[in-house]
Amino acid sequence: MNLFNYGRLPRATAIVRSAILLTPLFVAGCMVGPNFKQPAAPPVDHYAGYAATTATNAGDSDAQHFVADMQVPAQWWALFHSPALNQLITQALASNPGMQGARAALRQAQENVAAQKGSYYPSVDAGINTTRQRNPSTLSSPLESNANYYTLTTAQVTVSYTPDIFGGNRRAVESLQAQAEVQRFQLEATYLTLTSNVVLAAIQEAGLRAQIAVTHDIIDGQTRILATVRRELALGQLAESDVAAQVALLAQAQATLPPLEKQLAQQRDALAALLGTYSSDDIAVHFTLADLQLPHDLPLSIPSQMVRQRPDVRAAEAQWHSANAQVGVAIANRFPKLTLSAGAGSSPTRFNDLFKDATNFWSLGAGVAQPIFEGGSLMHQERAAKAANDQAEAQYRSTVIAAFQNVADTLYAIRSDSDALAAAQTSANAASKSLAIAQRQLALGDIGEAVLLSAQQTSQQAQIALATAQVGRFADTVALFQALGGGWWHRQDVMGADPKAPMAVPLAQTRASK
Repeated sequence: MNLFNYGRLPRATAIVRSAILLTPLFVAGCMVGPNFKQPAAPPVDHYAGYAATTATNAGDSDAQHFVADMQVPAQWWALFHSPALNQLITQALASNPGMQGARAALRQAQENVAAQKGSYYPSVDAGINTTRQRNPSTLSSPLESNANYYTLTTAQVTVSYTPDIFGGNRRAVESLQAQAEVQRFQLEATYLTLTSNVVLAAIQEAGLRAQIAVTHDIIDGQTRILATVRRELALGQLAESDVAAQVALLAQAQATLPPLEKQLAQQRDALAALLGTYSSDDIAVHFTLADLQLPHDLPLSIPSQMVRQRPDVRAAEAQWHSANAQVGVAIANRFPKLTLSAGAGSSPTRFNDLFKDATNFWSLGAGVAQPIFEGGSLMHQERAAKAANDQAEAQYRSTVIAAFQNVADTLYAIRSDSDALAAAQTSANAASKSLAIAQRQLALGDIGEAVLLSAQQTSQQAQIALATAQVGRFADTVALFQALGGGWWHRQDVMGADPKAPMAVPLAQTRASK
């Protein structure tokens, strides 16, 4: 038997259907509270005095230029032209626990929105209950048969609904939707931070390997100098103090090697963690500076675009939107609430009589509740919501200011890196030229071997300084891509539609380094 065959309950069916059909009339009511307006772009047209076409000062083939109309590629790290780096980033995006957690947080926020939307509709419950009862013989039986023993089966459907007359539920949905946007942009921020950290880890590893290689050369050179000094001591040409001084120099050079090796080992462990693996797991690839190519053309988004591109700014805006909607929720809580209810069912003493006319029942109900005295709690909750909205607005403005500072600092750093690299390159060239002269002088017998080894050490120190300058330039180039938002709006795997995002441009149409 179908316990919910409403065809046999025409009046109850009409009640339930009427309650459901009236829902849109109440959903379309007004919404109290302020409507959120997207903040206007800051009135800024440049970054700390830099023109959009400012070029770096390096006069060699590695000169970099800021290009105003250049799009930030979605896979900006591909501009470094390292297949091994591309492979590691793919692995990190798939396996990093932080990325997995951010994706789960977004799914949770989206499900919370869907759950809150369920309050738009009536709540419908169905149930059936059977009891066996005995009435005392001293009391009259409630049944027409006067039976003291009977089985009562009750099957019913109840419908309850609280119309969203003043928009409190719609404001709650709006707030949760904004929270989902927060999680979405936090996911993008996690994506950008992870990819940037992997690239920076590869750059730092390459720089450390360069320094370690040169340090080994310095130690070898100092060892050969010490051997020469000892020979000259044996010949009576030098004093014992000269040997001691050279021993100290060799020890100083040797002391610089363990910290570099420690940093390299720690850098490899950090890279393993970014990849979502353990430090005991071997990473097959190794990086050197020769494996990476410096991008020559660098994007420089106009300020009005930059605030729409950065995930942290968009997350702060969404957080402000959520707080703004909570003001409406708090205001709606101070207005009357209308509750509608309806029920229909059947309660026979024999199961076979279920839904017969004589056993059917139904009910309709409506109630209005208006808060009158709550000890001031509703008023203070509204004030607290407004204060939270003001706080979120201030945090948004602070995030925007910090974003502009971040971009400006990065532009200054890139220009400074260019000057530092030019100076380091000049020093390295001069030291190399001096070494070549010393080698010729040694061949002619004009100088001793110790002088040549000293020139070699000077050249090697200049190479370390050059490698350090190269690492700084690579790192600040990465920082620029990160400061401009990382091109997430060009990706095809972005979760959720975003009508406010910058216009997507295919990677093939963006200007890249030659």
